[in-house]
Amino acid sequence: MKTQIIKTGPDTDQMRLIAIPRLAAGGRWRVEAMRSLSEGCFLWFTKGQGRITIAGQTRGYTANNAIYIPPGVMHGFEVGPQVFGTAIFFGKSSTVTLPAEPQHLRIREVHAQQEVNVMLDMIQREMDSDTPAHDRATRHYLGLLGVWIERQAKKPGAEVPRPDAAKRLVARYTALLEKEFRRGKGVGELACDLGVTATHLTRCCRETCGRSAIDLLQDRRIFEARKLLSETDMAVGQIGASLGFTSPAYFTRAFQHLTGFSPTAFRRAV
Repeated sequence: MKTQIIKTGPDTDQMRLIAIPRLAAGGRWRVEAMRSLSEGCFLWFTKGQGRITIAGQTRGYTANNAIYIPPGVMHGFEVGPQVFGTAIFFGKSSTVTLPAEPQHLRIREVHAQQEVNVMLDMIQREMDSDTPAHDRATRHYLGLLGVWIERQAKKPGAEVPRPDAAKRLVARYTALLEKEFRRGKGVGELACDLGVTATHLTRCCRETCGRSAIDLLQDRRIFEARKLLSETDMAVGQIGASLGFTSPAYFTRAFQHLTGFSPTAFRRAV
């Protein structure tokens, strides 16, 4: 599938349609590390399998899985060499009606699989076109995709993850983490804000996604650090300070522990 990008870079005000293998261009950390976007994202997997973590809950995905991630929801997913599919980023100013909650849909009906494939093909065709009103046609097809997601989510037999106490707590933690990760708060302070102990929070995180609360926090901070190092000219010390690290040395140790590179070496390599 040809990749069409209206504006370079993730999380812009423009809608983009991108082949999933290309999302990891420049490093698999770009999709695997915890992050959130200020726009909705739709993932349609047509081949391969892996794991995806959304709001602190890890689940497996495989071919014919459709996943919608709303703005502001922390997530990360594996993209192995055998994984193929399409990602649509709706843009921060999108007017398409989309779910308020994450959706992980396992599409088993062949006609439903064909429907989404046709819609994605038509979106791609209109984006590539220079015929009159092609931009308006693209928006209408995106609206139909929003309807398709809503209908699939409401079908009898659609999987609805049970919102047990651990999942609810970890979802609250990841939402709070997304707001606070730049302020230098530790897991103890974040747990206190949630009204639980750090031990209980970590136990729930391990239960829902196999990672500790500090792992999620550091992964989110270091993702942002890598993004700033690769996409801006900010000084290394300034980046660390902007993410709540109390000293340049602490930032360097944390970054190197997670990535295997110092911040300066990482910037030179990208």
